[in-house]
Amino acid sequence: MSDPVEITVASYASAREAFRQKELRQALYDEGDVVMADVLVNLHGADHRARRRLENRLFRKDTHRRYERELFPPIVAATLAPHVAEGRAELVGLSHELMMNLAASTAGVDRPLGTRHETMRLYAYLMVFIQGATLAHHTGDHDAKRAEVRAALEAWDHEFLAPSIARRRALIDQVEAGTLDEAELPRDVLTTLLLHDGELHLPPEVVRREIAFFLLAGAHTSATAFVRTLHHVFAMADHRPEDLERARTDLTFLQRCVHETVRLQPSSPVAMRWALADVELPDGTTIPEGARLTIDLMAANRDPAAFGPDADAFDPHRVLPGGVAPWGLSFGLGMHACIGQDLAAGVDPLGHEVDEDHLFGLVPVAVRAVLDAGGRPDPAEPPALDPESSRGYWGRYPVVFPP
Repeated sequence: MSDPVEITVASYASAREAFRQKELRQALYDEGDVVMADVLVNLHGADHRARRRLENRLFRKDTHRRYERELFPPIVAATLAPHVAEGRAELVGLSHELMMNLAASTAGVDRPLGTRHETMRLYAYLMVFIQGATLAHHTGDHDAKRAEVRAALEAWDHEFLAPSIARRRALIDQVEAGTLDEAELPRDVLTTLLLHDGELHLPPEVVRREIAFFLLAGAHTSATAFVRTLHHVFAMADHRPEDLERARTDLTFLQRCVHETVRLQPSSPVAMRWALADVELPDGTTIPEGARLTIDLMAANRDPAAFGPDADAFDPHRVLPGGVAPWGLSFGLGMHACIGQDLAAGVDPLGHEVDEDHLFGLVPVAVRAVLDAGGRPDPAEPPALDPESSRGYWGRYPVVFPP
């Protein structure tokens, strides 16, 4: 069998149109199918619409507001407090722990003990799941890593997922018996899937992967943006100290810092699609059936035609033309636009003054907490990139806090 035709688009306009094509199917996570097979982001057509329609109910503005203003601030405070007291923290581990606490609530993974040990057990599983999802970028033995991920999924299911499912089934039984109002059920992905099991008919292993996906996606992408934004903000001390001070005091400006970070450094540097039929983009690019399309997000998000002649620079003051999002195409478009985009990064105010209902996003809220605590890079231990990934993730990022 011959290798597929490989096509790449790199301009902002062409990439945007490619995302909108219904005959282009997700291809980015083929190598990571040990975690990603049959999860929402990998579905296409009617299967995708059915599951997305149900799960979209959880990602509404009122739910986002509750997370951002009620649920997340205490999580941030409790997670950050011991590190501030110690006077130091390692941001990569801290960010994943922080975002995992919220992602577990969204996904429906219970932690009945509420202990530090239990949290770190879940964190250890999360880090293995992330390696499985990004297996295409793993620099080691892929088969060995795949086996490790498969074993971790089974152990996590026994330790965390199965008890979470049992609790929700018991609550659903109460609803069906009329002794509990449905509004009292947990508002999370797992409960939604169990409530609609008769429609979806998902095998247990697919439910397992779907919940693992929401756990890792909700934690990993936000955690990555959190650390990268802090890196950019810390760099302002040398070149734009007035912007550093503004980032500490103006949450709207800090949100723009997050958006600019996500534009320059998308969680994945590329998106990939399989062509299910011949597709022609408006710029004349032809993608034949069976071809694999690479959408170069790093290039598209730095296209001077969309972001100006200094598109490679970090500039939260950037003025954008109409129709161009401040985060570029990092959250995707079309059927696979990131379902948690508004929760993580808030809503683009589109040049208007923000009002009291404005959603800033959980990443800006978390970044502000570190800045409020006086966090700064550890002068004795510079940050280092992860040597096991080609995605440019930070492996360690030590910071210190004032006494």
